[in-house]
Amino acid sequence: MEKLQYISQGFTIEDQELNIRKALDNGIQWIQVRWKNAPENEFIKLCETSKKLCSKYQAVCIINDHVHIAKEIDAHGVHIGLQDMPVEAARFILGEDKLIGGTANTFQDVLQRMAESCDYIGLGPLRFTQTKEKLSPVLGLGGYQNIIEELKEKSFEIPKIFAIGGVVLNDIELLQQIGIYGVAVSGQITGKPTIISQFKTALQ
Repeated sequence: MEKLQYISQGFTIEDQELNIRKALDNGIQWIQVRWKNAPENEFIKLCETSKKLCSKYQAVCIINDHVHIAKEIDAHGVHIGLQDMPVEAARFILGEDKLIGGTANTFQDVLQRMAESCDYIGLGPLRFTQTKEKLSPVLGLGGYQNIIEELKEKSFEIPKIFAIGGVVLNDIELLQQIGIYGVAVSGQITGKPTIISQFKTALQ
């Protein structure tokens, strides 16, 4: 599984598509299509375009929240929030071979996601981020460390956890030392797509 995921950004379909294209042009291999409050027909169109682009670049394309759209366009999977469809229901709709990621904010959330057999867990936010409305409590590096240590203390196998929420390149080394598997990045890659190669190097 890739260790770097780009979460798409943009207020219009044109912005979204342009940012996804730039990320792919600069070597991203995993896109999460996320566009909150979008008109449904435009979101479906963006998902269809993104899937085609990802196929062309041999990149993974997952859809945020919308399980039925992911099924319709045959995306590689979905990422679902804590208030969204249960993982079991998403798995039933999409089938066993699709990727399902789940959001978590606390140790209990992580245990829930592990019990639900998510393929990976998006744990965050690391710090305050403007890309998300109704932001969960900020974890900071200490929050990640506490969760990983608690998993170890209780002898759980550490799942594939992605840090999410305001993650920047300088965080990678410390996150990896803590035991975080990968990162999902939005703002820094949107602002400077050429930074992708540095993220990939740091995550090796």
